[in-house]
Amino acid sequence: MTEFSCNLCGAVWQKHGSTNCWSANPDTAPPKPGYCPSQDKMGLIKESFDLYKGDSEDARIAQTATRVEGLCYEHIPGSNAVHARWTRVEDTIAFAKLMGYKKIGIATCIGLLYETNRLALILKAQEFEPLSVCCKSGSLDKLELGVGENDKVRPGTFEPACNPVAQARLLNEAKTDMNIIVGLCVGHDMLFSKYSNAPVTTLVVKDRVAGHNPVSVLYGQNFYYKRLQNQKVDVERKNKY
Repeated sequence: MTEFSCNLCGAVWQKHGSTNCWSANPDTAPPKPGYCPSQDKMGLIKESFDLYKGDSEDARIAQTATRVEGLCYEHIPGSNAVHARWTRVEDTIAFAKLMGYKKIGIATCIGLLYETNRLALILKAQEFEPLSVCCKSGSLDKLELGVGENDKVRPGTFEPACNPVAQARLLNEAKTDMNIIVGLCVGHDMLFSKYSNAPVTTLVVKDRVAGHNPVSVLYGQNFYYKRLQNQKVDVERKNKY
């Protein structure tokens, strides 16, 4: 069985300040650990890398993403240090401009309409044409999916279902050049990405507890969220209305 555990190289980075795949001098880089994907999958890695060469859409996306990564940083005068100068919003704008995109679709959660409106205003100011589609468009009854009353957020009330495939298809019909996910639920984001004709990027990842900043849970493993290492996540609903 193939096992990849690049996460373990976090300890290598803390010890050496580099890993086998990221080192200022490849000749003196730490050795490849046994779990490194390049130990026996280098052929697949190089074959994948070849997709980024030439002028195909995949190549253009990869090359542009690489250019944006470089543009995101600036050198500090009189030093060999660099620091990041762009937010994710600016990265997204730069990528779209370099790709020559004009019509930008936004697949938004209904709970983030304010943020989506702010994003649309920014995109307009940057001379894009933003189009946004809400997850609840059409207001179709969640019960028609075959879920139960107790599966609702508020049992006993009407709740419309999210419809990410419709979001994708509506933006497909609008012929967007690129689509941005703003806070779609886990799973709904998968369906949207699957059915979107245009390339998809995520600007906002939904996290109802952490203010849409899920990485905070990873930073809080030593204290606030340590329970995730020793308690199973319970998917049975107990606090029913």
